[in-house]
Amino acid sequence: MRHLKYLLLFIIAFSINGCSVYNFTGTGKIDAKTFQVNYFQNNAPLIEPGIERVFTQKLQNLIQNQTNLNLVSNGGDLIYEGEIVDYRISPTTATADQLAAESRLTITVNVRFSNKNKEADSFEKKFNFFYNFPGTEQLVGSRLTAALDEIFERITQDIFNESLAKW
Repeated sequence: MRHLKYLLLFIIAFSINGCSVYNFTGTGKIDAKTFQVNYFQNNAPLIEPGIERVFTQKLQNLIQNQTNLNLVSNGGDLIYEGEIVDYRISPTTATADQLAAESRLTITVNVRFSNKNKEADSFEKKFNFFYNFPGTEQLVGSRLTAALDEIFERITQDIFNESLAKW
């Protein structure tokens, strides 16, 4: 009976210790306390006004919601910076009349990530994603907002995974 008590105590202690390194976002242990997201300039050949502000805010919100890091305006342990380098609308399929049956919006963001505490984790990489829509429609208003939400959700999650989750 006494050995069973020690065995049970050992199993509980091991289980609790094993869970301390991981969290629900899959980031593991982050050796940082602060992060900063510098303003992402829109350097794409085709400019859609305001998307740089939306992207910057979405990246800040994602990191704040999925980690316990504090957002700072300068001197962060983790620094995200870069620019939107491509905003492109192109036809993906055509009708018999040589008209676009479906079009695709593709956005590419170049990201420079710096980890002051672990330089080996720093990188510069391009991330992109797309949104398909009917070729007979214009990408304006609520349709544009929905497209940007979908694209930026995927790109920001990919950036998060690359920089903190290591997926």
